[in-house]
Amino acid sequence: MTQYKVGVIGCGNRGRRHAEGYQASAQVAIAACADPVAAARASFAEDFAVASSYEDYRTLLESEALDVVSICTWTGLHREMVEAAAAAGVKAIHCEKPMATTWGDAKALAQACADRGVLLTFCHQRRFGAVFVKAKQLLDAGAIGTLQRLEGACSNLFDWGTHWFDMFFFYNDEVPAEWVMGQIAVESEHAVFGVPLDTSGLSWIRWQNGVEGLLCTGAAHVQGPRNRLIGSEGIIEVGGAERAPLRLLRAGAAWQDFADEEIADVVPPGDDTVLSVLDLIDCLESGAESRLSARKALQATELIFATYESSRRRGRVLLPLEAEDSALITMLREGQIGPG
Repeated sequence: MTQYKVGVIGCGNRGRRHAEGYQASAQVAIAACADPVAAARASFAEDFAVASSYEDYRTLLESEALDVVSICTWTGLHREMVEAAAAAGVKAIHCEKPMATTWGDAKALAQACADRGVLLTFCHQRRFGAVFVKAKQLLDAGAIGTLQRLEGACSNLFDWGTHWFDMFFFYNDEVPAEWVMGQIAVESEHAVFGVPLDTSGLSWIRWQNGVEGLLCTGAAHVQGPRNRLIGSEGIIEVGGAERAPLRLLRAGAAWQDFADEEIADVVPPGDDTVLSVLDLIDCLESGAESRLSARKALQATELIFATYESSRRRGRVLLPLEAEDSALITMLREGQIGPG
């Protein structure tokens, strides 16, 4: 059984969640960590019995012969850190989402890993959540007939939207998207991890198999559920306020609610992020594509930036997306969108 030497870059909450995943594997030792905040890296090193800690991630990569690196930092740092880790000769990188602040950077960091044969994954950990897996199982079993439409609601298209765009592909068997049409508004200044966000937005997607999707952000809540799957013979709803975590509506019947305890055993023990890390290790061993592969992350990320681009063009955007920037950031900089 191969043993892997791991380094974690970014010792905050998400770095700790990744570390818990590595601790759950008998094949992994967390050898080093890096964070510019001394207290954060010292606490991390103590809690996870890490022998070496560094202020600068570059020094970590130069000093440690690592097999795997987790990158748990602000989105704007992802490209430089992923490219540096790939160049340092690691076998795999597990990076936090969203991928990058622009579409060009997202493609570039994925290509840097592909060129070097590095396994690159992004922590869209909802793919391991019991309620989402159960929804997919019900869909695949024909509980709502043929999938026709996907809906989602969240606070913004970028930091949260990346999860729901990713889940749309999960439900729809990774079928490529054909086009996107969207609109965004920035009614007040708001940013997460240094990246400006929409305060409300709409993204309408058509996939190549004819399935359509709608993601609503900000004030639009699609009547509550985080995800809704609409089929020819029924509806599956995931989440939402004051309702069961999962419920099913079939033609001619009342809603069927699934309690947490009814769906808990559809995935192995461990929280979503722990399972995502264990999947990375399994795929490193087997050579199989990860559930969280860069290919899949790129699909979701393209929808984010295509929605921004559609708002800029005021029209439908055919995929693949050609614009390399973030239209949202560019429009904010040029004063075409924003508060006031």
